[in-house]
Amino acid sequence: MPTREPMLPSMRVDGQIALVTGAGRGIGRASALALAEAGAEVIALSRTREEIEAVATEIRAFGGQASALPCDVTDAAAVREAIAGCGRLDILVNNAGTGLPSAFLELEDDALDLMVNLNVRAACVVAQAVARRMVEQGGGVIINLSSTFGKVGRQGNAVYSGTKHFVEGLTKSLAVELAPSGVRVVAVGPTAIVTPMTEARFADPSYGPDLLSRIPLGRFGEVQDVVGAVVFLASPAAALVSGVTLMVDGGWTAQ
Repeated sequence: MPTREPMLPSMRVDGQIALVTGAGRGIGRASALALAEAGAEVIALSRTREEIEAVATEIRAFGGQASALPCDVTDAAAVREAIAGCGRLDILVNNAGTGLPSAFLELEDDALDLMVNLNVRAACVVAQAVARRMVEQGGGVIINLSSTFGKVGRQGNAVYSGTKHFVEGLTKSLAVELAPSGVRVVAVGPTAIVTPMTEARFADPSYGPDLLSRIPLGRFGEVQDVVGAVVFLASPAAALVSGVTLMVDGGWTAQ
């Protein structure tokens, strides 16, 4: 009986090397685990050695390949040195970031500096260092972490939303600039995702119910909701997808 080529492209990433920033917790940790389950060798990067070593140990425990790379992404020189020592890189999950809610008129300089340095400057430094490697290789995929607030605004989140709007513009422009070198650049836009860092805020009766009311599907997200999008975008199934943000927001931005 004649064989046929499968119609469905693979969502496996066997043999590829994936660098995940902010990999010690939350969406970063989950992305590292999911990419390893899909066959990638994972380099887990974070400034907290104990957390990423635990992630790498967990991946190796189920037969995957992983290493821990301690690095503070806000230290540009350290980032460039760390990435220079990585060898081949096929996938970047540019995840490290933070949000510090504050009324704009009460925003403190330290909070402003932290969000801009981490969500904007560090994201650029990491993307640039990895993109240079991918251009030399002739291909790769960069997955930036955006947010619902990269599409909409919300009171009390002006700067965080501004940094994620920056990620949206960065993603589109890099996708166009790097396409001739075979590098895809995409983003994932999660809604409110339950993690150890967000649980208390979502449970706050003055904050959580209003946030939940914005999500038509009627629930907060889990990290498992996000990692399917990450693996899809990294895989051959998304070979013609570039310059867009895959929203994982329960319908928020459809309204």
